[in-house]
Amino acid sequence: MHAYTSEIGPDFEGMKSTDSERAPMMVSAQCNSLPSADFILLCDLHHISLAISYGTPGDIPMAIIDDDFVMIEKEGLGGPDSGNDYLGSISSHVEGLSSDLRSISLDIHDHPELQYKEYHAHHVLTGYLKKQHGWNVTTSAYGIETAFVAVYDTGKKGPVVSFNAEYDALAGIGHACGHNLIAIVSLAGALASAQVLQQANYGGRVVLFGTPAEEGGGGKIKLLKAGAYEDVDISLITHPGITPDAALVRTAAYSTFKVEYFGKEAHAAARPWDGINALDALITAYNAISVLRQQTQPGDIIQCTFTTGALSSHQADARAAQIINGGLRPNIIHAYSSGRFVVRSTLKTRLEALKKRVVACFEAGATATGATLKLTAGMGYENHMPNHALGRSYRHFFNRLGGNIPIGELDIINAATQASTDQGNISHAMPSISCNIWIRSEDKEGQQCGGPHTPDFEKAARTAESHELAMRAAKALAGVAVDVCRRPELLHEAKEEFNKSQRAQ
Repeated sequence: MHAYTSEIGPDFEGMKSTDSERAPMMVSAQCNSLPSADFILLCDLHHISLAISYGTPGDIPMAIIDDDFVMIEKEGLGGPDSGNDYLGSISSHVEGLSSDLRSISLDIHDHPELQYKEYHAHHVLTGYLKKQHGWNVTTSAYGIETAFVAVYDTGKKGPVVSFNAEYDALAGIGHACGHNLIAIVSLAGALASAQVLQQANYGGRVVLFGTPAEEGGGGKIKLLKAGAYEDVDISLITHPGITPDAALVRTAAYSTFKVEYFGKEAHAAARPWDGINALDALITAYNAISVLRQQTQPGDIIQCTFTTGALSSHQADARAAQIINGGLRPNIIHAYSSGRFVVRSTLKTRLEALKKRVVACFEAGATATGATLKLTAGMGYENHMPNHALGRSYRHFFNRLGGNIPIGELDIINAATQASTDQGNISHAMPSISCNIWIRSEDKEGQQCGGPHTPDFEKAARTAESHELAMRAAKALAGVAVDVCRRPELLHEAKEEFNKSQRAQ
C-alpha cells in the first residue's frame, strides 16, 4: 500500500463551506495524475489532510466526526470470507466453556488481589489450563511468582498468536477495572483458537500469557524484558469499559516519578531566615506546573499527590495509599517535602518533551528556595498503537456476532483514551490490539454509573450480562487468531504496518 499526504490551504479549489469560520464541509478533489484510489479525507476550513492509497475503487463510506471534521474512508484490504472463517466452530467451543469461565470469573472477582500478589487467580487459571488437553503450562514463569505461560503447539509450522490475561485488582475497590473479565476473554479466546486450529489442520502455536500487575506494576514489561515474547507474532487482549465497543483502542503513554526537596529546619516565627523551606519549593514547582498546563497540547496530562514532613513507616504507607500528610507543625520551616507525579501524553515522543518541561518546573522550585532537588524515576507505560489489519479482522468477527464497531478510521478516533496500560509496551514490540468491550454500569433507573476504577464498575464486572458480552468478545478475538493462522497475507499486512509505524517514530 502506498500513501500520499498533502496539506492544502483554505483556498483549495473545490472547497465549499456554509460558514466562513468553521463548518462541516464536503471537499471534492480530482487526482487525474493518480490511478483509482481509496482515500481518507479529514478537513476543516484551515487545513485539509488528504491521504490517498492505491486500492480497488468502490463506494466511499462517509461520516461526520464532529462540527469541524468530515471523514471519508474506503478500506484497503478486505476481511476474511464470511462463509469460511470458522466463526461457527469458534462460537460453539466458547459456548461450551462459558459455564466454567463464569465460575472462574466470579472466583477471581470475589478474591481481589493486588499487583504481584495474585496467588489465588494464578492458581485458579493455571489449574484450569492444566486440565485442557494439549496445553503445556508453566507456572511462576520467568521468575515472576504470579505470571504464567500456557502453550498449545499444533506440531506444524505456522504463526505464533498470543493472548494476554490480566487478573490484578485495585486497592480498596477490588476488581473495579474488570480484570476478571479480561482473564476469561483471553482464556476462552486461546482455548477456542487452539481447538479450531487442530480441527482445521492449520499450523502454528497459541500462547496464553498470564500477566500480573497491570495496575502500575508493569507485569507485561517484565515479561517482555525477560524474553517471553521473543518468537510471538501478534498479541491480543480486550478491556471492559462504559464507552462503545471498539477494535482500535489507543491509550496514552505515561511516566511516574518521585520528587523530593531537602531543606533545613528553623523556627518559623523566631528565625525563619535560618531555614530552607522544602515545602515552599514543592509548592513553587506545583504552581509553575499549573501555569504550564495552559500551554500544553490536548492529551498532555500532569497529575500529582504530595507528602510533607519527616516520614515514619506508617506515613510512608499512607503516602503510597495517596493520603496527604501536611507536615510536622506550622511553626517549623519544613526540611523535607515530596510528591509523586504522573505525566501522560498521547505519544511516547510527546511524553518525553512534556517531561522536560515538567522537570524544569521542579528545578525552578529548587532555585527559588535554595532546597536540594532529587528526582527518582518510577514505572512508565508506552502508548498503545493498535494494528489496523488485526483491528479490521476483529471488527469483521465482532460485527457478525451482533456488534456495531464502525469503520476503521472512525473507530480509532472514537476509541482514543487518556488511560494507560502496559499492553502499550507490547504494541511497540509486535502487532497488537486491545479491544474495548462495552458493559452496562447503570442504576435501577437506567442512569449511567461509574466506569473503570469506581465501585460502580466493580459491581458491573460480575453481572451475567457482562459475562455474555465478554464471551462475544472472546469469540471475535479467537477469530482474529485463527484468521492470522489461515491467511498468510493478513499476518504479512499486520507486520508490514507495524514495521512502518516503528520506522516513523
